[in-house]
Amino acid sequence: MDRRIQKSRQAIMNAFMRLMSEKDFESMTVNQIAEEANVNRGTVYLHFTDKYDLLDQCMEVQINQLLRNCMPEEGLVHLTSKTALQRTFEYLEQHASFYSIMLTSKGSAVFRNQMETLFRQSLSEHLDSINLDRKLNKDITVQFLSSAGVGVLEWWITHSMPYPASVMVEQFWNLLDRIQLQMFE
Repeated sequence: MDRRIQKSRQAIMNAFMRLMSEKDFESMTVNQIAEEANVNRGTVYLHFTDKYDLLDQCMEVQINQLLRNCMPEEGLVHLTSKTALQRTFEYLEQHASFYSIMLTSKGSAVFRNQMETLFRQSLSEHLDSINLDRKLNKDITVQFLSSAGVGVLEWWITHSMPYPASVMVEQFWNLLDRIQLQMFE
């Protein structure tokens, strides 16, 4: 993609996020986004169908970056789940402004659902690769763990990260260890 196109697109996305921190999404207009990005309204429409498309693409970009930066890549030495969890919390800490805006704005339900879907898919794949206790229903286990994980992340972010990422990882990991021990008794 041409650098000028990338630059305009990024300016629009950045302007949109700044406005999201100040305004309600529903009251925001494409004109306001264009003005904040210092581009013409037509430029916004060149990149995005409307403000809903812009919101969707911002969420998609961030979630993809989260995955790329936090999850093991093929060819790398296998990372433990705790290492991936540590990388996730550190990434969220570094990008707190975006996640805080997305989890406290009117669009938060959509974003939260996307995060939870991502967690469910990842957990489902993980549970397929291990021997889950036969007394446990996979669907219920996935729903429980993904809801807990996203809930903890959401609480941490919306409460201005009262604990460092390392403390959150240790606490979360200890809880998962206790649950796992009870799951396999």
